[in-house]
Amino acid sequence: MIGPPGSGKTMIAKRIPSILPKLSIEESLETTKIQSIIGILPSNTPLVVTRPYRSPHHTISDAGLIGGGKVPRPGEVSLAHNGVLFLDELPEFRRNVLEVMRQPLEDRQVTISRAAASLTYPANFMLVAAMNPCPCGFFSDPNRDCKCTPNQIQNYVSRISGPLLDRIDIQVEVPAVKYAELANETTGEPSAHVQERVETARQAQQQRFADTVIHANANMESKQIREYCKIDSQAQDLLRIAINQLGLSARAYDRILKVARTIADLDGNPHIETVHVSEAIQYRSLDRSFWKK
Repeated sequence: MIGPPGSGKTMIAKRIPSILPKLSIEESLETTKIQSIIGILPSNTPLVVTRPYRSPHHTISDAGLIGGGKVPRPGEVSLAHNGVLFLDELPEFRRNVLEVMRQPLEDRQVTISRAAASLTYPANFMLVAAMNPCPCGFFSDPNRDCKCTPNQIQNYVSRISGPLLDRIDIQVEVPAVKYAELANETTGEPSAHVQERVETARQAQQQRFADTVIHANANMESKQIREYCKIDSQAQDLLRIAINQLGLSARAYDRILKVARTIADLDGNPHIETVHVSEAIQYRSLDRSFWKK
């Protein structure tokens, strides 16, 4: 999420666990084991039943994020297993800390090798990140002037490498909240209602992958993508134009199809339509082109 300070990025991130599907028994056991190893499992909680939400400070070390120690202990990526890992002010994290996340994001596990032992911990988490569009934060704010030079903005943005950005499926702009929206007493859709739709979509995915070891669209490999993410010629043309114009990678191509499959599931549609592919492509449009406005 990219937007000026105070636009609600952190609040959105904190609400994400409340709309995710409830933990299965297997997921609860995995999460409980990890928290027990690190010693943060409350004495009155025999089994974790809520999805983890971890939000480490940007001064964290690579060992703190991935895990480490004389006897390897799980880091934040493993503590967020089956839940959400939120990195606020993403460019403020040290470059080497961000780069070590690339492997867990792909493999959904992390192996820590030390002289005493080599251990593999699960790390199947949802990465949620937030950042300002520039050092002062007001590059995209229509009501305030940005005081940053193009050089400052470029240096700020370049702290996030292309390979890491390529692994982030959904990239959205979060605009500043207007007064009329703040003063409006109309309440939005409750998280419980959103969670019901997500649960329905997850059930459809579990039925789809009943004979496999995966349980969600995010876990699909190339073979499953070819089987379950078939699109018509019109959607193919749209995707080809987007790939060529945005200069997206082969990884981005697969991820767009997985996101489109999920959008179709939320829509209750067994087939991926052109509108679903179009929406999935839109979520990649901040891929560097955001700063070329």
